[in-house]
Amino acid sequence: MNNVSVMFIISLSFLSSVFVCCSDSTKIPDTADNTTYEFATTPSWQDEFNTPGKPDPAKWSYDLGDHGWGNNELENYTNKIENAEVENGNLVITAIKEKSGKANYSSARLVSKGKGDFLYGKFEIRAKLPKGLGTWPAIWMLFSQDNYGNKGWPDNGEIDIMEHVGFDQDRVHGNVHTKAFNHSIKTNKGNNVTVVKASEDFHIYSCEWTPDAISILVDGNAYFKFTKEKAYQWQEWPFDKPFHLILNIAVGGNWGGQKGVDDSIFPQKMEVDYVRVYPLAEKK
Repeated sequence: MNNVSVMFIISLSFLSSVFVCCSDSTKIPDTADNTTYEFATTPSWQDEFNTPGKPDPAKWSYDLGDHGWGNNELENYTNKIENAEVENGNLVITAIKEKSGKANYSSARLVSKGKGDFLYGKFEIRAKLPKGLGTWPAIWMLFSQDNYGNKGWPDNGEIDIMEHVGFDQDRVHGNVHTKAFNHSIKTNKGNNVTVVKASEDFHIYSCEWTPDAISILVDGNAYFKFTKEKAYQWQEWPFDKPFHLILNIAVGGNWGGQKGVDDSIFPQKMEVDYVRVYPLAEKK
């Protein structure tokens, strides 16, 4: 695996480039009561993508469909090996310009729901992103069960470990969404960071999730932290129930398609070297 090292500069609103690799153990100060959470150094769930062929069915399922997924996306998500294949030690998700269902593009959306559901932990995904106008790759997490409010999204929460839109190359975003804080009412909590050669080099996209905070990192450098305040109820903090991982490339959509789609760029790929989940250790 290649080591990636780039210089970074902190500006008023975001980090400008990154970085160095994450350490095997991370401690997060708990500002509420001055305790510290520690993550295990050995993953409790992982996929190194070393077996060629379709993704491991014991770890991944597929979301399927061409209905736009609430974002007016243009792709049809399939379970075809052409859209999601393990090769050369990587999971390769490929968005293709082709007639697929009712859509004019095909892609894949892998989910760990029911096979990898997690409450707290450190999540590390080493990936190289697609490039080009209209691409919208994401590494993210959704609730595994409806527990709060009117059920579904946004009441039960979303954690975006990495989102990228092709019209804003070399910038990635980390966000959380809840009933009180979400993009549809323009209150979502998040930040963004410039990542040099995000589509040429692998970077480690991470989330550190404890009972009191969610931090989003790239190559071990945190650029967004959402802390649970004492007054928060489920409307602000639904992050006390299990979530699962999602890996996908969308095409177009409300965000990814804001400046159109360049059909000349396809096919486009997101390559994932590994996914590793480190459980929360005992509080120190």
